[in-house]
Amino acid sequence: MPGIDECLLEAMTVNGARGAAVIEWTSGLALGMVGEVRDEDPEATAAETAELARMAAEQRAFAALDPGSGKSGADADEADGEPAVEDVIVTTRTCYHLLRFVDTAFDSGVFFYLWLDRREGNLALARIRLRDLCGRLALI
Repeated sequence: MPGIDECLLEAMTVNGARGAAVIEWTSGLALGMVGEVRDEDPEATAAETAELARMAAEQRAFAALDPGSGKSGADADEADGEPAVEDVIVTTRTCYHLLRFVDTAFDSGVFFYLWLDRREGNLALARIRLRDLCGRLALI
């Protein structure tokens, strides 16, 4: 299983990739970062991106709905142990920003962030590649 550095380098092979990071969303600290950084401030980029991830993960409006049990929100999420939100996608006129939550063996909120140039990147293919990378990422 590849580690953080290997997955980050592989993420940069996605068409249009400008930058990638693995970030712990509760603290806003980057566990690894590669490529370009917005505004040349890696700490601010990690913290701002973590804030977006945290907002999406903690909002009941985005909670999973379990149609079989009639449960929604945190009750449904706790039942299967899976996070309610898998991805967060933000599009701008020039870029795609993809955040993918990573399942870990320990109790931590980690996500993979991929920044793509909109003219060169393919959002659907990048999402598939990011899902694959997160599935293989070894966090120890």
